[in-house]
Amino acid sequence: MACRAGRQRDRDRQGSMLLKKLNIAAALVDHGRKNRERKRAFLENGGLVLEKLVASCNGRPIPIRTFSYQQLVLATNNFDHRLILHVNLTYTMYKGSFEGRILSIKMYGLYADRGLSDKDLALMDMGISAKTTAHKNILKLVGCCLETSISSLVFEYAQNGVLFDRISISRRQGKPMLWRSRLKIARQIAHAIAYLHTAFSKPIIHRDIRPRNILLDQHDVPKLTDFSLSISIPEGETHVEDVVRGTVGFLCPSYYSTNRITEKTDVYSFGMVLLQLLIGQHPLESLRENEDQTLEVHLSNRAINEIVDPAILAEEGGAGLEQQLQAVRQLSLTCIEEDPEIRPMMVDVTKEFRRIERFIA
Repeated sequence: MACRAGRQRDRDRQGSMLLKKLNIAAALVDHGRKNRERKRAFLENGGLVLEKLVASCNGRPIPIRTFSYQQLVLATNNFDHRLILHVNLTYTMYKGSFEGRILSIKMYGLYADRGLSDKDLALMDMGISAKTTAHKNILKLVGCCLETSISSLVFEYAQNGVLFDRISISRRQGKPMLWRSRLKIARQIAHAIAYLHTAFSKPIIHRDIRPRNILLDQHDVPKLTDFSLSISIPEGETHVEDVVRGTVGFLCPSYYSTNRITEKTDVYSFGMVLLQLLIGQHPLESLRENEDQTLEVHLSNRAINEIVDPAILAEEGGAGLEQQLQAVRQLSLTCIEEDPEIRPMMVDVTKEFRRIERFIA
């Protein structure tokens, strides 16, 4: 009996060792397969990335750092959900640490709307970000990872998060943002958009300007981000046509009805952002009690203290503050005029901000 039990233990031990060997072999095969997939992705993405960067930058590729997939895994603690900064329909942004420096890692997810692919979105975002990254109010692209099936992007870290969370009455936590900070953010984002429209031979239209696409660094300096839906107007042309893409509530009505994109498309979206900075909520939410009125009529006919975020009205500012609020309301309403021809160019918007800021010395 003892001899038979010993033989059984030997067989069990051999079976256990065989199982371990099979598991190790399977793991090695899986690891080898994943390595092959990453090498293939690296080669495929490398060509696409180079092509996009050359096309975006007047024939000159802009050198950006490349990160390995393993570096992304280590930087995000294997993409720990607790390190998620924010989630969009098209991507997830993680907080990551590289060599003692905090950065943001943008991982694109599934997207199947109107024929767009994840690679289209990521490549456009990377190409425009690389081209415009020198502007202080555009989120700086640091590099990318080519080993993922869709190129992952690495950006500078914006410590103070998304503008939407800082100005939304419904999400407000802690001390409200001061009016002078809101005005500075609006002016600097206006400069960034004007830069997109005027600094290149082919004007860049962002096409999705909204508070969720404006990040704030540790000093509340705004950073425009997410160029995945951006489009350029051909040289010598005033517009380009494309299917409607963007965010409901910030979409230019004339673009929605004609598929025609101009610089005034971004002006309309900026006007809606400016109103949200003033009101503390999406402008259309303020229409709930007056649904029979247009937004322009609703905001024009009411006293300024009836529409402005109460937190702003609680500040000390006197007549100068009221003048600024009135002027910003008028500017924003001009930006969202139904007729694009009436809307100002973004360069003129930046000039108007300089005039408005003089109301309070």
